[in-house]
Amino acid sequence: MYLVTVLGNLLIILAVSSDPHLHTPMYFFLSNLSLTDICFISTTVPKMIMDIQTHSRAISYMGCLTQMFLFANFVCMDDMLLTVMAYDRFVAICHPLRYPVIMNPRFCGFLVTVSLLISLFNSLLHSLIILQFAYFKDVEISNFFCDPSQLLNLACSDTFTNIIVIYVIGGIFGFLPISGILFSYCKIVSSILRIPSSEGKYKVFSTCGSHLAVVCLFYGTGIIEYLGTAISHSPRKGAVASVMYTVVSPMLNPFIYSLRNRDVKSALRRLHSRTV
Repeated sequence: MYLVTVLGNLLIILAVSSDPHLHTPMYFFLSNLSLTDICFISTTVPKMIMDIQTHSRAISYMGCLTQMFLFANFVCMDDMLLTVMAYDRFVAICHPLRYPVIMNPRFCGFLVTVSLLISLFNSLLHSLIILQFAYFKDVEISNFFCDPSQLLNLACSDTFTNIIVIYVIGGIFGFLPISGILFSYCKIVSSILRIPSSEGKYKVFSTCGSHLAVVCLFYGTGIIEYLGTAISHSPRKGAVASVMYTVVSPMLNPFIYSLRNRDVKSALRRLHSRTV
């Protein structure tokens, strides 16, 4: 699954970078999302594979903090990029004549940079909270990656307030992007409903169908993981939910975009023919 995820997302990046037909804002954001997915899955799965081989779940203090920082960063980056892509579809459908002016290359680069800075800030906040309480030489991971709640459970002092703060921060950084996505799609749906022909409605909505499928997959698996771990304290069920969120979701993203997108399929065929 790890190799399929990395190779699938690398193919998307190669197709977008090598094909001039895909040098548009939508595919620029898609290539950044694919790169983020590669980094996202690479923070957890290689360590899990090593644990399976060595039959040991031990991880060092610095290793745990590094994994937690990178995991929080790339989860938030995924979240922000999906929001930016929703805004891109909103401008393309609701303001098609102004689209080339609004979504110019400089503004697209600015949106990706802001997304990265917000993600780094989110990761830094989580790390600072953990650094105040948790210190250990090494620890056995109950799941297959380090998460803030697991580290706070190792602290000797009362960490209830800090757990609440972490959930509030997670809620803010999760609620604002999903609000932006919902707002964009409300505007998109209202614009589509004003189109008289059903064929025109389908054609316009199909341009954001892949993005909508990825959003549902990302948030659906995330909600299942956090609700599942909150309701059930079984480590096995928590691990299964985490695998769905951290492994299955990044693996399916390239398939969704390549199977549902005619431009990406054409670019992949041209890339294959050039390689042969």
